[in-house]
Amino acid sequence: MRNLELNKKQFFERGWCRFDYDEYLANWVQAVLPYARQTVSEQTNAKWLRCDGTWFVGVNVLPNQPDGSVHGGPVLQGDAIDFVRQHCKPAPLTFDAAQVSVCYPGYPKPMKTESDNAYRFRRDRDAAHVDGFLREGPHNHRHLRECHGFVLGIPMVEADETASPLMVWDGSHELVRTAMKARFENIEPSNWGDEDITECYHKVRREIFEQCERVAVTAKPGQAYLVHRLALHGISPWQSDAKAGADGRMICYFRPDIGDVSSWLVDP
Repeated sequence: MRNLELNKKQFFERGWCRFDYDEYLANWVQAVLPYARQTVSEQTNAKWLRCDGTWFVGVNVLPNQPDGSVHGGPVLQGDAIDFVRQHCKPAPLTFDAAQVSVCYPGYPKPMKTESDNAYRFRRDRDAAHVDGFLREGPHNHRHLRECHGFVLGIPMVEADETASPLMVWDGSHELVRTAMKARFENIEPSNWGDEDITECYHKVRREIFEQCERVAVTAKPGQAYLVHRLALHGISPWQSDAKAGADGRMICYFRPDIGDVSSWLVDP
């Protein structure tokens, strides 16, 4: 169990950790990569191409089974999976259909559907967000709609560290936890999703920008990284000197829903 105690300390203190090269995971990547590529090229997934062709969002497009396998290939296993099973979600662990997130040179370019402010936030603040707080209605008010257990990132191809890496704000998960505990105080958990949390969310995000260090989280195929479910994170712009292959920067993300809002907020 290589460095897993260090992973545990970093994950709970900083809100993320990276796992060393794992042969099990490398074999999974090799088996799944053709299917990940296929999801990007399928016409039915064209709707996921955003930012003037520089970002394929690819939410839940990988045709994996709950054990992570694709079309009879290897299941997801290894140190990262053992860690998740022990520290992030009670057994049995089942995986959602993975997001296949791909960035290309030039990310992010403006979209016709977003305002100038939204584009600047994407460019200058990495479109920083906490998963599960979804925009709704004509005024994009935020509501808690998804309670993910974790965010597990698995790089599928080689790419430079400056090719739109994931950005995480160190320790931001605890600021989010504190803010949401106060916001939902004396409200039944079953009603949390009905609450407009926009003001609270924007306030804690500003505090995080002021107080927490912004860190690039990178890895290579065969490695993986784990982000705490409450951590603020986003995607950095593609730097002009960054290099990657024809696949761009491709990462599979798993973020299964734990289905329990109380645990989502209170658990470590």
